[in-house]
Amino acid sequence: MKRCYWLTNWVLYCLCGMQGAIAQETPAAAPPAATFHNPVLWEDLADIDILRVGQVYYYSASNMHYSPGAPILRSYDLVHWEFIGHSIPELDFSPAYNMQGGHAYVKGSWASFLGYRRSNQTFYWGGCIEFSKTHIYTAKHPEGPWTKHAVLDQCYYDAGLLIDDDDTMYVAYGNTTLHVAQLSADGARQVKSEVVFKTPPDVGVLEGSRFYKVNGNYYIFATRPADGEYVLRSTTGPFGPYEMHKLLRGTTGPVPGGGVPHQGGIVQTPSGDWYYMAFQDAFPGGRIPVLAPITWGADGWPSLQLKDNHWAAEYPAPKTTEPQPAVRSPLGIDRFEGAKLGPEWEWNHNPDNTRWSLHDGLRLETATITEDLYAARNTLTHRILGPESSATIEMKVDGMKDGDRAGLAMLRDDSAWVGVSRDSGAMRLVVKTGMTMDRHWDTTNTGKETASLPLLQKTIWLRAEADIRPGPGHAAVFSYSLDGKTFLPIGQPFVMGTAWQFFMGYRFGIFDYGTRAFGGNVNVRSFEMSH
Repeated sequence: MKRCYWLTNWVLYCLCGMQGAIAQETPAAAPPAATFHNPVLWEDLADIDILRVGQVYYYSASNMHYSPGAPILRSYDLVHWEFIGHSIPELDFSPAYNMQGGHAYVKGSWASFLGYRRSNQTFYWGGCIEFSKTHIYTAKHPEGPWTKHAVLDQCYYDAGLLIDDDDTMYVAYGNTTLHVAQLSADGARQVKSEVVFKTPPDVGVLEGSRFYKVNGNYYIFATRPADGEYVLRSTTGPFGPYEMHKLLRGTTGPVPGGGVPHQGGIVQTPSGDWYYMAFQDAFPGGRIPVLAPITWGADGWPSLQLKDNHWAAEYPAPKTTEPQPAVRSPLGIDRFEGAKLGPEWEWNHNPDNTRWSLHDGLRLETATITEDLYAARNTLTHRILGPESSATIEMKVDGMKDGDRAGLAMLRDDSAWVGVSRDSGAMRLVVKTGMTMDRHWDTTNTGKETASLPLLQKTIWLRAEADIRPGPGHAAVFSYSLDGKTFLPIGQPFVMGTAWQFFMGYRFGIFDYGTRAFGGNVNVRSFEMSH
């Protein structure tokens, strides 16, 4: 079935039934939008680093234990974004990222930097892993391939990269005590590092550094978690001394019920305007990007365009050169027909690549024998679109073996799923809730069945509809269909948790694991995202 959605007032996206086969049309009479609305993208994409290369904007975000790591998005207007790749092809930091001898929940890549070096036309990504070493990856194209460039013994905590006018590479980093490091000419080792600023007691903590040079001055944008953003300025060089200026503190955000926008980056448009992209805490959905203009005063300090200390829901749209290429819509159907998964997909930890394939859809073979969803390998995840969206999978289950469990999950540190269980040769449609973790991200409960129906056919459609507006009490509703057309609810609404400590928001997760033996499989023939 062909589905068409008006996603802006100037681009018609026609989703023609499969990922990668999206017809795009720009109506000749449709002018560009005069304004944009926040959030610019209601998905969990925190710890933003943003830059422009030529006419194209790129955006890097945290994704912790999900693999591949460090997603990259692309935009031509700062408002409409699409996933294009990942800077970390595989989380190769320890066996725990393969769920061997443990797990790596809430570790992995976070608060990293993304930069572009014009002298060698190379993109650089860098981040500290597990408070230990800094890994740097490079690529000629942001879509990849990305390769590991260096591993430094220093931890560049919450790092921002500046490539100066003379091509020297500097990294600003730290928590409360902020440092600047100079890298070698090849970007593979540290030449020196110096303390450049100590946060005053009345501010408390500064971190999340982003490093810039504007009009000959050096600026470090740093966040006061989780309600402020400050700017440090040096007029004498990258190593300071720096003075401090408040950009925002306690600002109300554009998404009701969410937190204060903070910890992001600035970028200049081709027309010379400046914008600040931050994230707003919006759990249970996660941390979502919001955009606002900034201006530079005669005194050399930036000012954010707020109204009565409120980050507006609507601003004038960034000026663009027409026509702009369209970006792929997040809505529509993925039939898993390509040679590889689309860049919007990420596995929960590294997958066992011997036990999944793209054949007759997404084929998942049981990769783990466990009763614990959190210990199961090859759970494939997708971010949830806010404020409300649904995910629907069509799943062929006749390859399941006794003890197998497969289906669609609402995945976080308090999880639930709707799926199929096979026991003693019989299939059942099941809702399972109460899967929980403790503060060390170890499983405290593997959950219990709260609804069950017999299943007498080989193909089932499963759906999760999630309301991820920020605040308590929001729920996901599970349903199923026997023909792909009529859906019936099953189980009670699942109320999602809103604690921030897991950092990542809820995701849709497609899973298949065994509780008794290997050998079973399912084929997920399609995944549809809709509002």
